[in-house]
Amino acid sequence: MTLSQPKITFKSALESKPEIEKKIMQLFAMSEQLASERKEINEKFTNLTEDFLAEDRPTTTIEFNSLLEKFSDVNIPVEPTNFESYLDYLANNVIAHSVHTGSPKFIGHMTSALPYFVQPLAKLMMAMNQNVVKIETSKALSPYERQALAMIHRLIYNFSDRFYAQHIQNSQSTLGILVSGGTAANITALWCARNTSLGPKDDFPGIESEGLVAALNYYGYKEAVVIGSDLMHYSFDKAADLLGIGARGLIKVKSNSNNRIDIPALQQTVADCQAQNKHIIAIVGVAGTTDSGGVDSLTEIAAIAREANVHFHVDAAWGGALIFSQQYQHKLAGIEQADSVTIDGHKQLYLPMNLGMLFLRNPHIAKVIEKNATYTIRKGSFDLGKRALEGSRSGMALFLHAGLNLIGIKGYEFLIDEGIHKTQYLANRIRELPEFELLAEPEINLLIYRYIPENLRARAAQKQLTEIDNQRINQFNEILQKKQRQAGRTFISRTTKTNLERTIPIVALRAVIANPLTTEKDIDEVLNDQIQIALEIANSTSLESADHVA
Repeated sequence: MTLSQPKITFKSALESKPEIEKKIMQLFAMSEQLASERKEINEKFTNLTEDFLAEDRPTTTIEFNSLLEKFSDVNIPVEPTNFESYLDYLANNVIAHSVHTGSPKFIGHMTSALPYFVQPLAKLMMAMNQNVVKIETSKALSPYERQALAMIHRLIYNFSDRFYAQHIQNSQSTLGILVSGGTAANITALWCARNTSLGPKDDFPGIESEGLVAALNYYGYKEAVVIGSDLMHYSFDKAADLLGIGARGLIKVKSNSNNRIDIPALQQTVADCQAQNKHIIAIVGVAGTTDSGGVDSLTEIAAIAREANVHFHVDAAWGGALIFSQQYQHKLAGIEQADSVTIDGHKQLYLPMNLGMLFLRNPHIAKVIEKNATYTIRKGSFDLGKRALEGSRSGMALFLHAGLNLIGIKGYEFLIDEGIHKTQYLANRIRELPEFELLAEPEINLLIYRYIPENLRARAAQKQLTEIDNQRINQFNEILQKKQRQAGRTFISRTTKTNLERTIPIVALRAVIANPLTTEKDIDEVLNDQIQIALEIANSTSLESADHVA
């Protein structure tokens, strides 16, 4: 005989608990009693999101120092804060002053508007809370991620059906590694290259076991280096530090006026390193420099790397998406010869931040960085974390797989082509306006230019600017960019160029045209805003009086 037990509901269970325990349990629970409150909270989130996305002004005019004051309290509340009051805090202090990176007039950085499917997928990803380090916490997402990476791998390398059937879901193969961004991808690529080139041999266990100094001594090298252009991303400086070769081991070859690595100089550098008994870990080609969008001659670099028997890595974090465009994919000619390729999904694949990718020509090369543990990522397992720099990470493959399917090749082709078309429009407008000087012909959809104050335009047109003139123009453009950012109506970033055949480095205004919502009218508004702000600066008593902007 069984005794009848009274039904215990979530509500009755909570009534017997202390107040703080009740609040904490409510935060985690799914219950009918909380359904109406949950619905109200979701509606508030939806309204906040829609209001944020509807705003096309890049940012507010609040002074940054004033914003710092809002986040100076270091005391954690003793008891849980009311959720509605915390939501109000978020709305007034964080959301209200966040940068609208999706604004069509925000054309200065490699961020853009996101397709709408990202929002519901983000909610789903958070709810699922998968950890893709191991199949025990990502049973379906692990093969799903491998499939998405293999799709792009095929666009880059275009191997046979048999190749992909053999490697796509083979635990011993790694076609790609999904990481947090281009920095992690570039570091991982050089890590693979280093461990491969200084690996086990005969009576030597390899660099992974013995370290860099012992490996160089065993192989008879004086030191180890990585070679690339002086426009390489700063992540290679980090990689040089982490891999033990130091800043001296990162050799930066000069770039030419087209913002590409100088091929004869690269050939000479490789020859010099070989003559000096320096071990070249890798040669890096850049497909879309971050400051100006230049694309190296990948075919020529590939030939140099092959001749030297050196790992060839292509940093295509920005420009890699050109593989989707029939009109422009020729700019990436030679990328299929790369041993490794970096592409960022959160750039021109229009996916959220923290989605970078590394692709490997040899599906077995990543074994040289494999790490195992008895409690996770065991040897021989399917776990993705065993061949990656990062351990625990979220299921960002949801966005990648969705983008490849919901946007598709033709969709991405349209986005790439439109970005380049609008960049050409901006270049033409700059040529037409006497206030501006185009500093380099755009290779893809990044463009650098500068504002020329009226009293210097005649000398600039005749290419008779002195060093003092250029210093004055530099100062003016730096203040102009700062004041445009502070005004918050439009946005252009800035960089400094040293290879423009000028006597001093040149401060350049930097436009990034990737947002599909940006129109030619928006581009005109950005330029008109700069002209208006420049007039205000010129009418002030001195440049120095305007130089207080942080």
